Amino acid sequence: MPVKKIFYTEKAPLPKGPYSQAVIHNGLMYVSGQIPIDSVTGLMVKGTIEEETETVLNNLKIIVEESGAGMGDVLRVSCYLADMEDFARFNSVYEKYFQTAPPARSTFQAGRLPLDVQIEMDAIVAVPDTGRQ
Repeated sequence: MPVKKIFYTEKAPLPKGPYSQAVIHNGLMYVSGQIPIDSVTGLMVKGTIEEETETVLNNLKIIVEESGAGMGDVLRVSCYLADMEDFARFNSVYEKYFQTAPPARSTFQAGRLPLDVQIEMDAIVAVPDTGRQ
C-alpha cells in the first residue's frame, strides 16, 4: 500500500505554518504554496510583481530539482495573484521557467495573500522513483 512521504529541502524556504513543504504519493509531488521568500536570506521579497514571481519560481525550481525531478516534470501549477492587472507582467517571468511543454495551469485573483505578498504558487510534479523522498 502506497504511503505518503513528507518532502522538504533546507535549500528552499521552510513552511511558515503547520504544513509540509511538499508531499510525495504514488509518483506525484504536491508542492505547497510558495510565496516570495528569498531562499538564501530567508527574508520576504517585497518588490515588483516580476521580482516576486522570480523568487517564487526559483523556490519552486529548487524544491522540484531537490526531489530529483526537473521543471519539465511539473504537471500543474496554480497561481494566485493579488491583482489580475499584473497578469501580463507575471506571465513574462513565468514563461522563462516553462519555455517548452508548459504545465497545465490555473490563475486566480486572490483577495489577500499571506503576509500581503503579490503572488503565491503551488504545483503538482511527477517525481522519479529514485528521487530523494
